[in-house]
Amino acid sequence: MEAVALFSFAASEADEISFQKGDIIKVTEMEEDSCWVTAEIQGKRGYVPGNYISLLPHLWFAGPVSRLEAEQRLRWQDTGVFLVRESESAPGEFSLSVSYGDRVEHFRVLEGGGQYCIWEESFCSLNQLVDFYRTHSIAVEKMVCLKDPPSSPQLLSHLARNPYPNPYKSTSQESIPSGRLYSNPSHPEGNTSSRLLKPVVEKPRLAHALCDYTPPHTAHLHFLRGDIIDLLDCSSSLSWRGRCRGRVGVFPPEYVQPLYH
Repeated sequence: MEAVALFSFAASEADEISFQKGDIIKVTEMEEDSCWVTAEIQGKRGYVPGNYISLLPHLWFAGPVSRLEAEQRLRWQDTGVFLVRESESAPGEFSLSVSYGDRVEHFRVLEGGGQYCIWEESFCSLNQLVDFYRTHSIAVEKMVCLKDPPSSPQLLSHLARNPYPNPYKSTSQESIPSGRLYSNPSHPEGNTSSRLLKPVVEKPRLAHALCDYTPPHTAHLHFLRGDIIDLLDCSSSLSWRGRCRGRVGVFPPEYVQPLYH
């Protein structure tokens, strides 16, 4: 899955990766008892502090949903409505369930070497795979493109507040050095990055756009689904103020998912 960097981080060890606030990071492995996660940035893989990033919410990720439950959710939905779930038959892997109207088809997502695929095309993340099949047919016999279920921004915002299960709890420790696996992020005394590992965040500083917002009012902030917004003022329950794509403006808070520390 993908995550957004809440803070900038300067690596101090050879197996760590530096990044800047707002960077999109591909999370490849997480351990429940570790404060570090394995991630990939621009083709380089290493460790990043988990309290510096926030997994991007995606309504299409359903977590440990059974094949039967996926069929109950999707049958008779519009063709292309889908969800991604943890595989029942292959723990640690994923399945893509898609409505064909009167029936539901299931596709196994193959993973290897950090690449994900269903057919010939391979992708660096589940997010990229899903986005590709929004404009390309997932089916062979007919044209079926993935699409979100019809829903209001208010409903999207409500659903996105529910934390989804972590799909990267590894069942193997082969790629995690034992010394780092169960330890808190630590650096030599006096190192600048060690003092930054416990930032205090009371209000969200960033937000993830759940859907497009393109109002005619010039004072409002225009953004597209998936954009990361710098929050400048979120004290009001009716409208927030933020910065996105070089512009500043107000917008309804129900259109975004706040990213907390």
